[in-house]
Amino acid sequence: MAGFQSNLFIIYLCLFPLVTSFTDAIDVKYCNKKNNYDVKVSGVEITPYPIERDVETTFNISASTETPISGGNLVIDVSYNLLVWIGVYSETSDLCTKTTCPVTTGDFAISHTQSLPGVTPPGSYKLTMKLQDSNKKELTCITFDFSIGWYSANEEAVASS
Repeated sequence: MAGFQSNLFIIYLCLFPLVTSFTDAIDVKYCNKKNNYDVKVSGVEITPYPIERDVETTFNISASTETPISGGNLVIDVSYNLLVWIGVYSETSDLCTKTTCPVTTGDFAISHTQSLPGVTPPGSYKLTMKLQDSNKKELTCITFDFSIGWYSANEEAVASS
């Protein structure tokens, strides 16, 4: 019996990294699946994840381009799911404040940091990010879902004391 349990433990140790990597994966979708965007997004990393209120959250977007980009805008829209998606936040930033400009061909990263107010309601959210060049041409548009829990880590610590 002890041998069987130790074999299960070894299998668990081997599978655990695979399971945890799937749970933190952000499912990124293009806004228009038929559009052949100039900028291809390969992934989004959110730190810390899960997202908490009153804590700075950084969104790191990994992307690539075959055409250099001299400048433009990063447009972010956030919607809250209240039986229908309701827009709750919108921001337009200079792309060059989020990455190094000019963006040369190949891989690059965009980093955006945001702190959600303490009054942010728990629930499901959708973030849409559009990247536009200096002529307002849409270079890419992605969307992904995230959620805010009922309590932040700070609230849970206070509640348990």
